[in-house]
Amino acid sequence: MKKMTQPFSRSGRSRVIIAHIIPHVDGGLYPVKRIEGDWLTVEADVFTDGHDLVRPWLLFRRKGSRKWTEYDMYTSGNDHWVAHVPCTETGEFEYRVKAFVDHASTWQHAFRKRLNESDTRELDVQLQIGIEFLGRIASEYPRARKPAAKWITALQGEQAHESAAGDGIREFLRTYPLVEHATESPVDLPLVVHRERAGFSAWYSFFPRSAATEGKSHGTFADCELLLPRIQELGFDVVYFPPIHPIGYAFRKGKNNALNASPGEPGCPYATGSELGGHRDILPELGTLEDFRRFISRAGEFGLEVAMDFAIQCSPDHPYVKQHPQWFRWRPDGTVQYAENPPKKYQDVLPLDFENDDWQAMWLELKGILDYWIAEGIRIFRVDNPHTKSFIFWQWCLAEIAKEHPDVIFLSEAFTRPRIMEDLAKKGFHQSYTYFTWRNSKGEMMQYMDELTRSPMREYFRPSFWPNTHDINPYILQSGHEPQFILRYFLAAALSSNYGIFGPVYELMEHAAIPGKEEYLDSEKYEVRHWDWKKRNKLMHVIARMNTIRRENAAFRFTNNYSPVHAENDYLMGFLKTFSDNRILCVANFDTWNRQSGSLHVPLASAGLTEDQPYVVHDLFTGDKYMWKGSRNYVEIDPNRLPFHMFRIEHA
Repeated sequence: MKKMTQPFSRSGRSRVIIAHIIPHVDGGLYPVKRIEGDWLTVEADVFTDGHDLVRPWLLFRRKGSRKWTEYDMYTSGNDHWVAHVPCTETGEFEYRVKAFVDHASTWQHAFRKRLNESDTRELDVQLQIGIEFLGRIASEYPRARKPAAKWITALQGEQAHESAAGDGIREFLRTYPLVEHATESPVDLPLVVHRERAGFSAWYSFFPRSAATEGKSHGTFADCELLLPRIQELGFDVVYFPPIHPIGYAFRKGKNNALNASPGEPGCPYATGSELGGHRDILPELGTLEDFRRFISRAGEFGLEVAMDFAIQCSPDHPYVKQHPQWFRWRPDGTVQYAENPPKKYQDVLPLDFENDDWQAMWLELKGILDYWIAEGIRIFRVDNPHTKSFIFWQWCLAEIAKEHPDVIFLSEAFTRPRIMEDLAKKGFHQSYTYFTWRNSKGEMMQYMDELTRSPMREYFRPSFWPNTHDINPYILQSGHEPQFILRYFLAAALSSNYGIFGPVYELMEHAAIPGKEEYLDSEKYEVRHWDWKKRNKLMHVIARMNTIRRENAAFRFTNNYSPVHAENDYLMGFLKTFSDNRILCVANFDTWNRQSGSLHVPLASAGLTEDQPYVVHDLFTGDKYMWKGSRNYVEIDPNRLPFHMFRIEHA
């Protein structure tokens, strides 16, 4: 007869169940993201059979370390447990939940309930059980021997019942737990903590070739240096350039995207590459590599980081076309299909073929471009249309860069389908463009903020709000109405911890559009423009003040701390942002033509207030202060003054 085996599990005596751990991204396939100075809050359902008490811990360590740090988890009721871990350092980390049946604490908890029993013999037995637990603790923890001996003496004395039921022994048992048959969650969940600018940044974008302050000359890096005090005055911390590389001549586009360029027209910077070089070279009209190095250094002196554009595409004149023809998909007529996004056509741009047989060499070359500019001091890249390149390439490339240069930040410029944008964020992009540009009503904006901050996206997708870009002149701004420009700027900078504008088009409220399109008329993508860089206006004052407020108030360092606030008016959108005791209450008027008013329902508990407690709301833009009490208060917004209120809640 065949002998039967029993498939007993070694963990058969581990009775604790751990379930529903959050946060995680796809069950731990991708890391949760935080920035330095943030917190990781981990929640889990932890329970066991019967009535025994469980003791869960969050185990946390730097990836690669053998030692775990234990954080106590605290119950919020209904078998739900929470732990908070400060993210004090950048790097890769991992966490899991561990729990066990806490027999000693179960004994003490039950003893407290038995105090009123008349059966003294049972209480005496329970005291002996407690003494056994204390003896085991003394054996396991050398530091606990003396206090354990004192508790043993107490349980043998005249006040034994009171001692056994007291808070003192309860804390002692928690300090020196007897861990047996513990359960651990099966997967180490990954966390990556980035430097602060990955989650808190204000970008200013402009074309360096339009930086000349006098005459009709082509702008240079030296001209850009002269603009640094202006950008600093506006309060930005990242200055971003579209591509600065040589521009091809084949099929060069002319003014307003004309198919044929006139003599002397500069072409589109996204048609990268000519006989002068490719992605590792600089357009001579802008200056030399040494000039660019000087600009990076000077920007740093003004507290600014320089972001470069990484656009994986080539002009037909790019050296790659001759040196690596296998990297392109050739048609029967001997040409390469130019890039298209119907109805848009990019006749001057050739896409790389990510299915070619020499793909490994191509991957290494593309990463090599990033390595080159990182060596020159660039730590931020805006990636053009990453959704039209292999997602697997990005996962590999960004991971390799992170290993070597964990401080490098990538912004994904992917205005595409939601699942694609989300996957790129999972693959390693630090920030992402969003649909903010087209969320124009109160309802649309509230729904979108709820999607970004209340769904699983909050753990890995860092939105960056842009009211305009060099590619997009949104219809809502094409009227040139000043309050609308101010409102859209305010919403971008107040709702999202990462945001940017394309200037000086935005702050000068340039709005002329190609009829029927969200594209700028006379776009700088196809020609050199000249601007009055010395001009100042109300919008610029708002921008400078807003950036100062963002730096001074920690609540703006995050996006996911957004909470909607009900306003009794379909045009008024209220929201609260808090961090510690910094509480910012905002109200925006989406009717930028008319005064609107209504009652605002302040969530007092979230604001750290009570119903009968008076408090001050201090408008950080106007300086006005109002004394409020209770949750329901009146607000009025005249868009011609400012289309919003920004209140800091202060003690009366």
